[in-house]
Amino acid sequence: MKLKRTMALLMAGAMSVGLLAGCGSSGGNTDNGSAPSTGSGDNGTMTLIMASRDEFLSTLEAAALPAAEAAGVKLTSQDAQNDSAKQIQYIETAVNGGDKAVIVNPVDSDAAQSLVDAAGDTPLVFVNRPPSDLNVLAAENVGFCGSNEDTSGYFQGEYLAEYFKGKGKTDIKYILLQGELGQVSQIKRCAGVLQALKDNGINATSVIDIAGKYDRAEAMNRISPVLTSGQEFDCIISNNDAMALGAIEACEAANVDPKAFPIVGIDCTKDGAAAVADGKMAMTVFQNPTGQGLGAVQAALNLADGKAANDGIDESVFDKDTSGEAYSDSIVWVPFEPVTADNVADYM
Repeated sequence: MKLKRTMALLMAGAMSVGLLAGCGSSGGNTDNGSAPSTGSGDNGTMTLIMASRDEFLSTLEAAALPAAEAAGVKLTSQDAQNDSAKQIQYIETAVNGGDKAVIVNPVDSDAAQSLVDAAGDTPLVFVNRPPSDLNVLAAENVGFCGSNEDTSGYFQGEYLAEYFKGKGKTDIKYILLQGELGQVSQIKRCAGVLQALKDNGINATSVIDIAGKYDRAEAMNRISPVLTSGQEFDCIISNNDAMALGAIEACEAANVDPKAFPIVGIDCTKDGAAAVADGKMAMTVFQNPTGQGLGAVQAALNLADGKAANDGIDESVFDKDTSGEAYSDSIVWVPFEPVTADNVADYM
């Protein structure tokens, strides 16, 4: 789905969010260094608690705030600065202040149950990062809105397989830039790209796996010695755009042409899309922060009204979980979209 069409649909979705507003408490909550809140509060209050404020999460936040406002809900945004204890504190503050729901981008997906426990009977929606154990979502007042990580890396692998088959190669060596080790996104993005290569008949061997922590500077520093070591490789696979961009900068600093081999990322950030358009990054995978922000608000309003998290979602924009698990109704999927030179103009 092209970005322009996606955004048009999401704007329509944002307007429909207002129809979901329930009769919640109008109690407030403590700012604690929060961003300015929006919304009248006539239909209650909610809090969005992010792990941090990077480019992607800031865009997610920018979509969630007006979506809540359209529903007459006052939404306050908090930045936990990657501190799990602070995130729990913000949840407790929101609950004590009478919030009708809490939206959380978890610092630690393995600690999801502790966030649910802190929320108690208050509906809680995880956004962007799912709990490591999805069974946490089986509780009636817990939901998740995000993109299915089983597909993100797979799109990378499909692209690379087609690229190398076009060059008559079925055996390749890769450098892998990994995100925060142990996170669901890091695990599934790595597994997905390797599975797609295997499924498409490519025998892929790792030259080195680098823990780049989703950080551009970290990736640049960690990959630089590899580029000057004389080790041969056929591509650079990155768990996100930021690390891919760091790899591009490292290549240029080492007088290595980043266009000579495919570098692939995930997220389709502004800089990532520009790199694809320039030919320095072969492809990326669009993860829709606007869709996640809007979907999380809709899921939170649904739970606050005693409905399933994905009740009434716009299925031209969002996907429903079809796994048949006990938590299926608790998930709002925002599809990933592969982005190459052929369609990157639609994402800029």
